[in-house]
Amino acid sequence: MAGKPKKEQLAEADVRGAKYLKRVLALLGRLHDDATARDRAGNRTLFYDQYAALLLFAMFSPAVDSLRAVGQASALPKVRKLLGCPPGPGGRGYSLGSLSEAARVFDPDLLRGVIAELGKDLKPLATDPRLADVRGALTLVDGTLLKALPRLAASAWKTSRTGNPMHGWRMHCRLDLSLGTPAGVDVTDYRNSGDADERAVLRANLAAGRCYVMDRGYFAYALFDAIVAAASDYVCRVKQHLAFAVTQERPVTPAAKEAGVVRDAVVTAGDGRRAGRRAGHPVRLVWVEVDVAPRAARGGGSGKPQGPPRRETLILATNQLDLPAELVAVVYRHRWAVELFFRFFKQTLGCRHLFSDDPGGVAIQCYCAVIACMLLALWTGRKADRATWRMLGWFMAGLADEADVLAHVSRPDNRGVKLRAKEELWKKLGY
Repeated sequence: MAGKPKKEQLAEADVRGAKYLKRVLALLGRLHDDATARDRAGNRTLFYDQYAALLLFAMFSPAVDSLRAVGQASALPKVRKLLGCPPGPGGRGYSLGSLSEAARVFDPDLLRGVIAELGKDLKPLATDPRLADVRGALTLVDGTLLKALPRLAASAWKTSRTGNPMHGWRMHCRLDLSLGTPAGVDVTDYRNSGDADERAVLRANLAAGRCYVMDRGYFAYALFDAIVAAASDYVCRVKQHLAFAVTQERPVTPAAKEAGVVRDAVVTAGDGRRAGRRAGHPVRLVWVEVDVAPRAARGGGSGKPQGPPRRETLILATNQLDLPAELVAVVYRHRWAVELFFRFFKQTLGCRHLFSDDPGGVAIQCYCAVIACMLLALWTGRKADRATWRMLGWFMAGLADEADVLAHVSRPDNRGVKLRAKEELWKKLGY
């Protein structure tokens, strides 16, 4: 059987848009001396700022889709001049060995400082005007699995049917809805326990002045109390068999009924007889009826969906007692924005393929992807999306010029208007 065809070598025309990385190079330059103390021979040629810049370049160039392609790109004079990378032996780019070793020796936490600096320049994006009444910055919390092939005991989370170990890492994300970029990212092993438990990771990174929006996997009274103690708020979906005692039954307004709210009550949540199994503050529960689409066929096939559409009641818990019930439902609906970010992160920025099998290397790639999303938001003034990334990719390939990019960025964003018109149409049709 014939092997896979070899990919063509990168050409100068593939890297036209590399100048867009200049904005962040000054910040990355602060990381230049990291891990140089161990280089007693003084012959290191690949430094932290150069390695991070190469990863960022790969995320904005569709032609650079592997670590080998990163090495090829580093051999191009234009890329070396832009990123400040000295040529390798014989004028060649960095070897696979150098790139692999870089992921293991550089400190990924130093990129958090770069992310914090870029975050100061971000401007709030246009969002749902109804969310202006919500106290605190809406922060959508979730985690996603980053599958990998390396044979690492630390990342092995289960075995396949044939007994081969399967590996992966979990990225914990706190997405700021108003900015369209993550407010924080942490990478742990896949096991959702101990220090890698998603609730423990969130609790260790709580900030004041936020409203954390979570799914029921984050349900824990200790976490709810910690969020309140950190001067923040939460909206979290909870389990149907939640134990509680009603202290105030609230009337459901017509506006709340239109949003699907069927009940609104302030309760004492948890088992009052057992310490740690109850909330230390008044909890508000809002019951919301939603339409659930039938599940897709198993295995990702094109068969018929399993089961008919059904009506399901969600129970949302929050500590915001004065927020209208319909807005509690709206806040939770926006939680799906973090799922869209994960899709953009994996499919568009290419993070389904990990360049390193080292925990530090995985974290560096994740942090560079966050920086890439921030750069898109800074350049365009809007949420990072595939259309903008595609336009920049065409520019890098020479299929579009600067005027085309500026025209795309300046185009009015009517997505919100179109979505509202679509919702009104469905309501008129009785759906």
